[in-house]
Amino acid sequence: MHAPTGTLQDFTVPDPGSSTLRKVYSRAIGRLLRELRPLVRRHARGDVQEGLLSLGATLDALVPGNVGPVASLLRRPNVGALVRVLGAAPPGEAAGLALELGALLSLELAAMGLLSRDVSLPRGPARMLSLLSRVSVEVPEGSGALRFTNGRLTVGGGEGPATLDLARLEGHPWVKRPYREVSGDVVLALADNNPLAMIEAHPDKSGNAVDLGGKSEDEWVSALRGALEIIGRDLPEFRAEMDVTLSQLVPVGHDAEKHLSASYQEAIGTVYLTLHPDPMTMAEALIHEASHNKLNALFELDRVLENAHTPLFTSPVRPDPRPLHGVLLAVHAFVPVARLYERMIAREPPHPARERLIARFREIVRGNHEGTALLLEHARPTALGRGLFEELGKWDAHYAGGP
Repeated sequence: MHAPTGTLQDFTVPDPGSSTLRKVYSRAIGRLLRELRPLVRRHARGDVQEGLLSLGATLDALVPGNVGPVASLLRRPNVGALVRVLGAAPPGEAAGLALELGALLSLELAAMGLLSRDVSLPRGPARMLSLLSRVSVEVPEGSGALRFTNGRLTVGGGEGPATLDLARLEGHPWVKRPYREVSGDVVLALADNNPLAMIEAHPDKSGNAVDLGGKSEDEWVSALRGALEIIGRDLPEFRAEMDVTLSQLVPVGHDAEKHLSASYQEAIGTVYLTLHPDPMTMAEALIHEASHNKLNALFELDRVLENAHTPLFTSPVRPDPRPLHGVLLAVHAFVPVARLYERMIAREPPHPARERLIARFREIVRGNHEGTALLLEHARPTALGRGLFEELGKWDAHYAGGP
């Protein structure tokens, strides 16, 4: 990515009307778009060869002249994560991922009426999760080959093929609705196809299986909407960015004592989080993971740090030693959280609740200062990364005087 130093100076806390994230995100999707067609062709072998080559022909017909629909699919993590993981998958894992990606892309493009030719696959994956239509299509195992045509999915052959009209999905036995709208295009997802979801780096967690934690879908949606409203009221510029980065919020349990959340560089657009009764804890978690998604998009384009992964340092926010990559993720996530508290404190009249806000604000600022000092002393940023580090230094200086 060729960009002058300083272009990331509002990448942590966006200025009003900022377009910084949109530019980074657009370039990240552009990179994925360039990788998609060669990836599909590379895995066109064996019994899926004909189908994936037909899909590749459709992609060729759309790119570069009509990239919008394909880019919109790659923006959604149900597709984007498969592309990123398949690109790095060992041979033993690639076949299943290629089949799922081919089937899902064919389904989405058929639903949009954009297939330039039919796509036939010898079998289907266990399910196809469509964030476009907000459905899960679950064809019974052993049903036979899948044939995608514009507007239709036909399964099986011989005397009794079954057809799914992609414009009339309601009530069909193959179709489930695992998504609940939270806000706009952001949904609560009760199904997830991230191949890496059960790989967990946090020492206090063991994967990210979908789990409502004994709470209802309505309770989850209400809590998430409440947290987003807090962010929108006091950090509106950041809230606007969340509509760029986030697609699905995946529930992974409930805990009244602590909160755990996660995101993956490969699954940009997905946030995993537990439900907590405190709205501020939920707001913090959403800001935290949305910030990780922002950095993960940037990492698609630039290393940011020359010494990102070695050596290890004591982290101000984690119990385990972390490389500077992890420290950067933490500081970059907690600086906008501090900004949220700062704005809330500024508009709140004196009362006990305000004192609690101040105490939490000071705790966050102390951790940010420790992490920023560690980064500024030891990090070797890339040319593009220097602008980001200048911004972190600016906010550290801003908070030096306290609330």
